[in-house]
Amino acid sequence: MTVTLTDETDLDAHSRPAVSVSKVVKQFGHGQDAVVALDGVDLTVTPGEFVCLLGASGCGKTTLLNLLARLDQPTSGTVTINTSRPAVMFQEPALMPWLTARRNVELPLRLAGMRAAPRRARASELLELVRLGGQGDKRPHELSGGMRQRVALARALASTGHAPDGSTDGVVPTGSAGGGATSGTPNGSGAPGRAQSTAVHRDGVRGRRAGAAPAGSGSGPARPGHDAGAAEVAAHRLLLMDEPFGALDAITRDVLQAELLRVWRATGTSVLFVTHDVREAVRLAQRVVLLSSRPGRVVQEWSSDGSETLVEEITDRLREVISSHARA
Repeated sequence: MTVTLTDETDLDAHSRPAVSVSKVVKQFGHGQDAVVALDGVDLTVTPGEFVCLLGASGCGKTTLLNLLARLDQPTSGTVTINTSRPAVMFQEPALMPWLTARRNVELPLRLAGMRAAPRRARASELLELVRLGGQGDKRPHELSGGMRQRVALARALASTGHAPDGSTDGVVPTGSAGGGATSGTPNGSGAPGRAQSTAVHRDGVRGRRAGAAPAGSGSGPARPGHDAGAAEVAAHRLLLMDEPFGALDAITRDVLQAELLRVWRATGTSVLFVTHDVREAVRLAQRVVLLSSRPGRVVQEWSSDGSETLVEEITDRLREVISSHARA
């Protein structure tokens, strides 16, 4: 697998997908014990788009997210990321219990080398964005489950594209967790090794500035009240969300879904959201992508209008997919 840092003047951030997955196969194990989790998956996410990846448990949704997050590599196929280092939000908040909410949000900025003053200012801004402006000095055990997930969302947003000097330029330095060139065995083992005759190529992490998306272009909303630079930055951001509201009660989940949509509209971040809840997918996404049961393949896509009719249509299709897998 190769990760390439592309010169920021080479490409328009809005002319290429934020995410492009082509013919991706992911296999675990070898021989008779091999399990194919993903088989020939193709997927794109445009800059600023909100896409939900839907499917039954065990269909490979999280596996695909792990490939995009660079936590694993495909057995074959191409994964292209045209954004800064993706941020990941999991089902559990995974906050540092000894740190305050503000310091939890500051953590990725601190690790990126951002100076103290802009780091604190950015953390405060993000806590305000998720409506926790007055809770920054509280530790996780003093917050409700929903509030902890808001802190996790703010921290994830802080992880996307901030330079050490405090600017938000979307460039990931070579040699950091998000850039440079690395290699490994393309068999999914994760063990380091020599270059293979059939390489798995990943041409991604394109830190660059580009013009803001024109209004109504479909490439993601610019942040209200901000200059073109903020819209440019938004084109570089990618948020990967792995069933982040799955452990919450129905009322809290409903509130946080609304909050996520508000934050997404305010930031224009590209979002790939994993869920097995059809209603959640239809409510949140601009586009819903259905994966088959193992091995995971893209079965069908829908443009979401948020309607109950679409919920019923996708639910019926999901039942067909699950039933066909059970009969196989």
